[in-house]
Amino acid sequence: MNWEQLLSLKRVGDTHKRLRKEQDETRLGFEVDYDRIIFSSEFRSLQDKTQVVPLSKTDFVHTRLTHSLEVSVVGRSLGRKVGQKLLEKHPHLRDVHGYQMNDFGAIVAAAALAHDIGNPPFGHSGEKAIGEFFKSGSGRFFEDQLTKKQYQDLCDFEGNANGLKILTESRKGRLGGLRLSYATLGAFTKYPKESLPKKPTTHIADKKYGFFQNEKETFKDIAQELGLVKRGGEEDVSYCRHPLVYLVEAADDICYTIIDFEDGINLGLIQEEYALEYLINLVRDSIQTKTYNALQSTQDRLSYLRSLAINTLISEAVEIFMNNEEAILKGEFSKSIIDCSAYEAQINDIIKLSISNIYQSRDVIDKEIVGYKVINELLNIFTKAVSNNLNGELSNFDVLILKVLEPFIDLQKDTIYDSLLSVCFYVSKMSDSNAMLTYQKLKGNHL
Repeated sequence: MNWEQLLSLKRVGDTHKRLRKEQDETRLGFEVDYDRIIFSSEFRSLQDKTQVVPLSKTDFVHTRLTHSLEVSVVGRSLGRKVGQKLLEKHPHLRDVHGYQMNDFGAIVAAAALAHDIGNPPFGHSGEKAIGEFFKSGSGRFFEDQLTKKQYQDLCDFEGNANGLKILTESRKGRLGGLRLSYATLGAFTKYPKESLPKKPTTHIADKKYGFFQNEKETFKDIAQELGLVKRGGEEDVSYCRHPLVYLVEAADDICYTIIDFEDGINLGLIQEEYALEYLINLVRDSIQTKTYNALQSTQDRLSYLRSLAINTLISEAVEIFMNNEEAILKGEFSKSIIDCSAYEAQINDIIKLSISNIYQSRDVIDKEIVGYKVINELLNIFTKAVSNNLNGELSNFDVLILKVLEPFIDLQKDTIYDSLLSVCFYVSKMSDSNAMLTYQKLKGNHL
């Protein structure tokens, strides 16, 4: 892979090549990507989607929106620092093509901003609830009507693939979805493969999948434009990662490791003295003891340690990326950046404590149970209606449900796979509160 192709400014529908040196410096194409994401309705809905604690109304707790903004800020710093070093190493990118340090930061920031845009309500339990509906619930009924890959898309419903669908799906008056640059779409796609074969290797790019069968041709076009290297067998669609994916992923890893931990402390799920010791172990080489001891409140101490920890991990991530740039461009770098960290032991200690005290706390579990129930009921009602429509067996209730779904599903043309995926897409874009309200209405408990 080469950086000239990887930094493509092309957008869906372009009839001519976009050159970096011809860009308006006051509004660069990569910065337009960021603007389009942040003004999208799908991004706004993240303000009412779970990050750690589902349905939490606590001021301290992060939503998907605040988490995404923070990941974007960290991603921008990572991109700029790496961009500066890449331009020193490959000066023709600047001197011949006109790329600047901030271009790398803008691409990573935009991709990081959108990294959770496809997540359904109720956090990762929402993904699992959709998958289990088809794997072991009422949705098993559809298995024989789908190809293996189509069925796997539903059984392992993936927020990353759903995100690419949101960013790229055409609809009337909106060719190519948000029409982002291919560089940003490439940096967004953490797992550039289809749902089967499942985890064919231990390479980080094979951990999950990144596009549904409906978006397969779209991603192949993106991969070809960016010059991504083909991987896998002849019958499988799988590519090497865009190099900047590693920075988007690192930004996410850094934020959820440190900031979820911070939420746990603020919620009283982790004792302050115990938790601060874990963070101090991560920043022992950079902490100013006098400054730290002068801080009076838990929030101030947390804020200071969080800042040091994030800065430490950013600097290390840049060094790891540059040390492995050649392997990354060849598609041979098989781990995430955070897995190569010299602070792996300290990070693992923090994650273990977060799992036991936050992610598996009674409050979180109780609320995730509610999420499972809500999503299962919504899918049961919606999938039954679209199935009965295709079979010509509509009940009066189904007719009413289809009026709700009509703006999102082509009832005349869609196959069963298209219809089922559109139902999942519709449910996935709901906020936590909207999903709850819709559930209550369908159960007859709310007008």
